[in-house]
Amino acid sequence: MLTLKKFEEASEIVKQVTTPTKLVYSDYFSTQTGGKVYLKPENMQYTGAYKLRGAYYKISTLTEEERSKGLITASAGNHAQGVAYAAKKYGCKATIVMPTVTPLIKVNRTKSYGAEVILHGDVYDDACEYAYKLAEEHGYTFVHPFDDLDVATGQGTIAMEIIQELPTVDYILVPIGGGGLVTGVATLAKMLNPKIQVIGVEPAEAASMSAALKAGEVVELSSANTIADGTAVKAVGKQNLSYVQKYVDRILQVEDDELIGAFLDMVENHKMIVENSGLLSVAALKQMDLKGKKAVCVLSGGNMDVITMSSIVQHGLIQRDRIFSVSVLLPDKPGELVRVAETIANTQGNVIKLEHNQFVSTNRNAAVELRITMEAFGTEHKHKIMKALEEKGFRPKLISAKLY
Repeated sequence: MLTLKKFEEASEIVKQVTTPTKLVYSDYFSTQTGGKVYLKPENMQYTGAYKLRGAYYKISTLTEEERSKGLITASAGNHAQGVAYAAKKYGCKATIVMPTVTPLIKVNRTKSYGAEVILHGDVYDDACEYAYKLAEEHGYTFVHPFDDLDVATGQGTIAMEIIQELPTVDYILVPIGGGGLVTGVATLAKMLNPKIQVIGVEPAEAASMSAALKAGEVVELSSANTIADGTAVKAVGKQNLSYVQKYVDRILQVEDDELIGAFLDMVENHKMIVENSGLLSVAALKQMDLKGKKAVCVLSGGNMDVITMSSIVQHGLIQRDRIFSVSVLLPDKPGELVRVAETIANTQGNVIKLEHNQFVSTNRNAAVELRITMEAFGTEHKHKIMKALEEKGFRPKLISAKLY
């Protein structure tokens, strides 16, 4: 069982390896919601995520014999680094099975802590099944990323820190994958102050906790296809479900597109890199009425590879009409390109890419195509630029925008 005594013990033990993540007040999200919004930046942990807490506390509870057998786990990346780092601290061997789609930064960081990494399967669940098989074959001690109450106890230390720093908190928003984090946070929060509401947030395309609550038992989704790879779990932990049923007040779901916008918000307003799973709590703020309330969003991790990051930024800019592309047909004669450029410049649009196609028509004098990708301040500015082009007789047509 999860007990206050164990939470207190875990809170002291995890201090040996964790970086203090003081709450960050968000002017931006507070203004957006009408409440007071604080961020718990677990993306700033040494391993880049909260998972170190549960892994380290779990390993601290093992016997010398269990540790000497070697540890094994399966993970989409953050728990992998937590176990690898904790195992290094305890001087024991660690083998980590990760899905083949795991971002390279998570694979390399896990290896850097001295663990052996095996890539297997398309999603976490495939990797976990293979890790269990290896544990049985070699006698390794399995450290589950979420379906383990000692692991959940370690994760719950986040709630201890939040409440110590902000005793009057009304809401704590927590990302959900397998449910270990929300189990620990919700259970301890209710023990310390039953009035605190804990809101779980999961990706809409991997809503395994919602499915379990609806069915009254753990069920396996047919897929978990989401950009929030750290929470792409087909089935939640069996040991977690009863705690979630008892202590979590609500479960919200977030679409992938909303995570893209949340990434831009975080980078531009807080200068922080937070991975998609870690942004679930922030993206869910729009679904809540926080007027006059204090809310803490747990930013569970920040391990995102640069390629994914660049893709998210590009999609986010396009999504918010800050980057868009148009096609215009021009007669093939001198001065036409200048007229288009002047029209855009006069409306403060910024051209970032041009493609000139002279072969769009067999009659070049009738039309050549100019594809223009430009930067705008947002939707209203985009409409202003489009209107200006139309008034000059260019008849612009919106096309799919691509920066590369």
